[in-house]
Amino acid sequence: MATEGPIELTDKRDFLVGFEKKYQQRWRDERLFEIDAPDPSSADPPPKWFGTFPYPYMNGSLHLGHGFSISKIEFNAGYQRMLGKRALFPVGMHCTGMPIKAASDKLVREIELFGENFERYTEDGEPAANAPAAASTDPTAPVQANPPTAVDRAKKGKVAAKATGLTYQFQIMESIGVPREEIKKFADPYYWLHYFPPITKQDCSDAGLRVDWRRSFITTDANPYYDAFVRWQINKLKALGKIKFGERYTIYSPKDGQPCMDHDRQSGEALNPQEYTALKIEVTQWSPEAEAALKDVVKDKKVYLVAATLRPETMYGQTNCFVGTSIKYGLFPVNENEVYLCTHRAARNMAFQGITSPAHQVNQLAEIEGSKLVGTKVKAPFAINPDVYVLPMDNVLATKGTGVVTSVPSDSPDDYATLMDLKKKPEFYKVQPAWVAPEPIPVLSTPSYGEMSAPFLVQKLKIQSQKDVKQLAEAKELAYKEGFYQGVMSVGEFKGLSVQEAKPKVRASMIEQGLAFAYCEPEGLVVSRSGDECVVALLDQYYLDYGEPKWKEQAEKCLEQMETYSTETRHAFQGVLNWLNQWACARSYGLGSKIPWDPQFLVESLSDSTIYMSYYTVAHLLHGGTFDGSTPGPLGITADQMTDDVWEYVLGQETAYPPNTAIPHSALDKLKNEFTYFYPVDIRSSGKDLIPNHLTFAIYNHAALFPEKYWPRSFRANGHLMLNGKKMSKSTGNSLTLRQAIDKFGADATRLTLADAGDGIEDANFEEKTANAAILRVHTLIEWCQEMLDPNNSKANLRPEDSPKDSYHDKVFENEINELINLTKAAYEGTMYKEALRTGFYELQSTRDWYREVTADVGMHAGLIKHWIQTAALLVCPIAPHFAEHLWTDLLKQPQSIQLARFPEPTAPVERTVVDSAAYMRTTLKSIRDAEISMSKKGGKGAKMKGMAFDPAKPKAVRVFVATTFPEWQETCVEILKGATDMKSGVVDDAKVREEITKKGLIKDKKVMPFVMSVKKRIGEFGAAVALNRTLPFSEKEALEIILPYLKRNLGFREGEVVLADDAKGKEGPGYIPAIIETAEPGTPAFIFWNV
Repeated sequence: MATEGPIELTDKRDFLVGFEKKYQQRWRDERLFEIDAPDPSSADPPPKWFGTFPYPYMNGSLHLGHGFSISKIEFNAGYQRMLGKRALFPVGMHCTGMPIKAASDKLVREIELFGENFERYTEDGEPAANAPAAASTDPTAPVQANPPTAVDRAKKGKVAAKATGLTYQFQIMESIGVPREEIKKFADPYYWLHYFPPITKQDCSDAGLRVDWRRSFITTDANPYYDAFVRWQINKLKALGKIKFGERYTIYSPKDGQPCMDHDRQSGEALNPQEYTALKIEVTQWSPEAEAALKDVVKDKKVYLVAATLRPETMYGQTNCFVGTSIKYGLFPVNENEVYLCTHRAARNMAFQGITSPAHQVNQLAEIEGSKLVGTKVKAPFAINPDVYVLPMDNVLATKGTGVVTSVPSDSPDDYATLMDLKKKPEFYKVQPAWVAPEPIPVLSTPSYGEMSAPFLVQKLKIQSQKDVKQLAEAKELAYKEGFYQGVMSVGEFKGLSVQEAKPKVRASMIEQGLAFAYCEPEGLVVSRSGDECVVALLDQYYLDYGEPKWKEQAEKCLEQMETYSTETRHAFQGVLNWLNQWACARSYGLGSKIPWDPQFLVESLSDSTIYMSYYTVAHLLHGGTFDGSTPGPLGITADQMTDDVWEYVLGQETAYPPNTAIPHSALDKLKNEFTYFYPVDIRSSGKDLIPNHLTFAIYNHAALFPEKYWPRSFRANGHLMLNGKKMSKSTGNSLTLRQAIDKFGADATRLTLADAGDGIEDANFEEKTANAAILRVHTLIEWCQEMLDPNNSKANLRPEDSPKDSYHDKVFENEINELINLTKAAYEGTMYKEALRTGFYELQSTRDWYREVTADVGMHAGLIKHWIQTAALLVCPIAPHFAEHLWTDLLKQPQSIQLARFPEPTAPVERTVVDSAAYMRTTLKSIRDAEISMSKKGGKGAKMKGMAFDPAKPKAVRVFVATTFPEWQETCVEILKGATDMKSGVVDDAKVREEITKKGLIKDKKVMPFVMSVKKRIGEFGAAVALNRTLPFSEKEALEIILPYLKRNLGFREGEVVLADDAKGKEGPGYIPAIIETAEPGTPAFIFWNV
């Protein structure tokens, strides 16, 4: 739990929490969030809104990051209700996949170790002395020569857990509030499915979420209705040819014995198989050190150093082979006659790709340090000069490729820089000059870099050695990009072909001749939920054929029609659609629904959760108030009656009633009516991390299974949530669950802070100081509203409600309320809740504060204040509904809940001149106040400012000078800018501006260019039309004369006057300083203080 932001203001928080509980109960009693489709016979059905977010996984309580993503939909649900729509927001519970099963299996092993209540656990993590030994019960453990004991596995789990600050699974359970005596029940994976969903529901309800809980459900075969739904989905995808079976590469966990897809991973989400061409570089003569170490091991077998490359077309230009001197390499038998030399990690991948035998086993003959391989003579396949040597390289990684790097210095900047280092300092690197004698060999030609891309770029970027890692990375990107897109082969049997054409041909030729083979590995480190480092396996498996051209075209069309709320989100989806391809959709371990035609497999967790939004539309009619569907719902339909034909009628395109069903037609029609009314999804909001998988899968599956009219209308993505400016992490203690936040700050303060945290795809920040401040602000605001609405409060300083409200300040107040209504509505429409909070909560209060100050002498208008309170309640209702409900029902005495109220409408069109003049007033007042304060800080003894002799401590006066025209030179500059600016795009032709300014003889005036730059800045901020409009829509003099009494009263001036700058010219005496008067410009008055 976070340590910053201590719990403060507990009495005020408890007061707010008290009425939060009261209103939550009222909303439940009135069933306000239970939303049904209208009768299909309705002539004019009300508009609908259907919003969802990815259902949370049921292996613990919701953390605050969940709350942040939920809030983006929940706030929208509140707003859409206020537009008169039937706004449906359901929340399901995801249980499919490995995490629950993996955790329950850990508990099984820990119970064996420590007893059913873990009574044998000691602080050092070992079982108590004389504890019985535990046999292995892990069915997924890898086959090894010497399998680890349960204690060994538990120790490994403990080490891995320490990385997160946690130890054993039972301790994790305790840390999330599960009593120790109950933990043993979680050894049954299905117990999780009944324990956490009610907690999730309670946490969400206590946060005031507007959820229709009748439609909630859990996944897996534990829910027979959802199981039937997934069965229909999978069968239909197979019938459409979208699910296929065949051999393909996939990320795989040897420990779990199955593919490891994104949601099965502890780390490495969105990483895919990377395919290389693996070169067989034959050893022809060992170095003396290698000969001594390996002679008796390899005997008469052929040994090949295996180098993985992404550029097989450049292999003609090999001049040597690199190894990492500190890397340990293994020798692994391929068959009776051949041995591969590479890293153990690479050999482990090969074992699952049919490259080595026996399959799925790594048999290492020997291990040798890379330094001992230096000087070994090898035969480089396809090379023009095949006889080369093994050389040392600093930047070889054991975690990428095979640990062996073939060198093509003509086209690889890294290879060239390293080769030059070795040539310059052979003694330092312990290499013989003959080994590094070969020069780079031209392989391909490019327009930009010629036939020697690497030497060209190394020289251009001033790279000195292989240690210039940053510059080499830049050079590599430039060389590879230019070579692939613009390169033409200069040598070999494919000479004259473009590199794009030649690459696959060279690769195929190498493999056909037995000089290379296909090799795959993960793009980066992937660790499964069970703690296993994953490999790439070549398997026969069921897969969804994402990326298939026609299906991809449908998905792209779906995305094109969708609102994504930001260009970054749209570009992210487009990027995923460009690379996403076949996706394994079956697994053998975990929880889920069985593949209908091959029940030994389960549907993978990201494949049973792509269209479940449609299940929400009918769940409440199938379930009898249970998450797991154990009781039939109000239509009396049993799960076995939900056949594929029934689902096809309810959710599909079938219009004829399904044959051979006992379900009454009236019940089928009711189900279908719910679906056709609420579908499609209007908005789905999620963390940006789901764009590469779940959200894109949802697009693909909707495009395949539903007609266009049911495709999703919008997807919204948000960033991750930080806490107090730092990444949330249990291991550092900087974390909060949703429940902890509600207990600490209350529901509305938490919700206000979530709204304030941020809206874009970049990471947001939940500040506990903001939550504490929200408690104080809401409490204070309630007290003020109560005072204003109390008819017996004589101190309220209000004019009667039936009195005229036509003063200038009344008009400003009402117009600013109207403008804030418009701005807040626009923010809600754009799902920009931080902005909605700014305009509809904070700025609305600032408007009230100004009105209260400027009318202190005459009083505020009671009717306008009541209108402000009503507006304040309505504008913030989507974000802080409990506070809004309190104002609405307890203070304003409205008979119905604010959850049934409509979004406020402006009382009249906004008068722009009134609003602008008020903003001008406040800006001018601030300038005068800041100047007066600044002079006060300098001391009261004749402080001087721009020629003013003024003592703020003595009686004082102010004179404000208003200009009606701009200086002639400024007008000239503006006219020049108008002629050189594209009024639509705002692009300024700087060369033309400079030319015209020179012609006018203004180029040497030091004031001119800074002025031009300031106008250009305004063009960038407000657009050309606004920035280049130099007229004010109101009279400055009249506006300042209206505010002058307040200015005198507020700042303590005995005298005050507003005069035109032109009228003041030539006048002398106190309050007249020509140098200051001349600085006045339209919109920026000058002012002078003096003592009286």
